[in-house]
Amino acid sequence: MAEGRIAYMNKSSAFAIWITGLPASGKSTITAALQPRLEAAGLLVEVLESDVLRRILTPSPSYSDDERDLFYRALAFTGSRLVAHGITVIFDATATKQVHRTFARNLIGRFVEVAVECPLDVCMARDTKGTYRKGLAGESKTVPGLQTPYESPQNPDVRIDSVHTSTAVAAERILAVLCGYGFVSTAVKKLSDG
Repeated sequence: MAEGRIAYMNKSSAFAIWITGLPASGKSTITAALQPRLEAAGLLVEVLESDVLRRILTPSPSYSDDERDLFYRALAFTGSRLVAHGITVIFDATATKQVHRTFARNLIGRFVEVAVECPLDVCMARDTKGTYRKGLAGESKTVPGLQTPYESPQNPDVRIDSVHTSTAVAAERILAVLCGYGFVSTAVKKLSDG
């Protein structure tokens, strides 16, 4: 039975995309542009957004290192199970440490890491959730980039400058890499181009 399950997992053509960056860097906006492009090509897509899942997994989060490690391991495992069953996953999550994203890559295999780059001052100006305001006011002591270090990917599959790149262009650049890796066909790229 275990061998059959492993064979099924290996047949899955699904994959995972981890979109990482500081809070308010543009991760969710890019995710919102990418998801329908993939779905229009007939892919089943699930977005695992850290804020949503955190409400379930850690309803009163402390954001301690141990809690973050456990949370991101659980997030990666959840994504791996969806991918194993043919559902493409977009992780919309900061994941402050590279080890979190590397764990997901090793667990899933068919994996693309997208680094959304944006200066801290621009993220702070864009912040609609009040994350940075809470950090500056002392209401939170674990804001990534402000009080907690954020480890930017050193070798991401895609690097997006969200200040100078439109959301549509960012989604197209991710699609181009997915096509290049053979995760989606060039027909998906052509469909997206219109």
